[in-house]
Amino acid sequence: MIAAVVAALAGAALAGAPAPAGAPDRAAPTAPAAGPLARDTASRDTASRDTASRDTASLDPDDPSSAPGGAAAAPALVHYVGQAFDTCEAPSLDVMRAWRSSPYGAVGIYFGGRGRGCPTQRELTPAWVTSVDAMGWRLLPLFVGSQAPCVYAAAKRPFAIGSSPVSQGTREGGDAVRAAQALGLDVSSPLYLDIEAYDPGDAGCAATTLSFVRAWNREVTRLGYVPGYYSSADTGVQHIEAARRAGTKDLPAVMWFARWLGRPVLYTESVLQPEAWTPHARIHQYAGNVSETYGGRRVAIDRNAMDAPVARVVPAAVRGGGTADEARLPDAVRP
Repeated sequence: MIAAVVAALAGAALAGAPAPAGAPDRAAPTAPAAGPLARDTASRDTASRDTASRDTASLDPDDPSSAPGGAAAAPALVHYVGQAFDTCEAPSLDVMRAWRSSPYGAVGIYFGGRGRGCPTQRELTPAWVTSVDAMGWRLLPLFVGSQAPCVYAAAKRPFAIGSSPVSQGTREGGDAVRAAQALGLDVSSPLYLDIEAYDPGDAGCAATTLSFVRAWNREVTRLGYVPGYYSSADTGVQHIEAARRAGTKDLPAVMWFARWLGRPVLYTESVLQPEAWTPHARIHQYAGNVSETYGGRRVAIDRNAMDAPVARVVPAAVRGGGTADEARLPDAVRP
């Protein structure tokens, strides 16, 4: 069922949120979508309110179980247009509260993966997720697992993808879903696979990396979540875009590209064709390693502009007795 939801990423079930100051560079183009997201362009401008989006199913006309009352109906996707920041370690609740005065409305959280730069994440708990969600923050879950064998960063080389990229990608896709579930991130949430910059000109390395990414995407989709992808615009993103143009299947549903220009070019990134990953499926990390202060709290961040899905958070009251969507989940990810 989630495959149909991913295919309809910009369809009638999306919920929009107001864009804060400093919104992306222009309105999303209206050209028909191409590549990994085959969308219903006739319905893509229809949106439900955010409060309703948590309880409304995205209906698949080809799947009887998705009809109202059907146990397999996937919850609606939620998307956000505006500014976001990410930082290595999840900030404290006091910081998140102080930063409500900032222009940012969403925050990237490094929720799992063996390659995380900040693996401890002392603040990142289910209670933290519930609290920041209640404050009005949107969440962008980032999973930093195995990396390309030809990754540029020396610190990431110990986490290189091994000789069985498909099985490894499948396994880590399951790991990502379990980690998301443990934090209370519901099905139909995007999970963003972080693949740091690598050499796409190394044919063997590129093939291994693509196999890993595709296997990760398939498993995340199978388990009810939306596969996103973060990488450098000139390396990993360019590689995935070339695969999209070649008609490769099982590519990311959402593209988060890093190009530190100091200003957002969300819809005009040069390595992406204008119709690729549109509408509602792009994030641009346009500045990195900058420090900002709001409410008297200073944090080192990366800046992002986005028009893309954000996580759905299971209400604390529901989570206490098992998620309302548990019946839809495969056995592998049930508590």
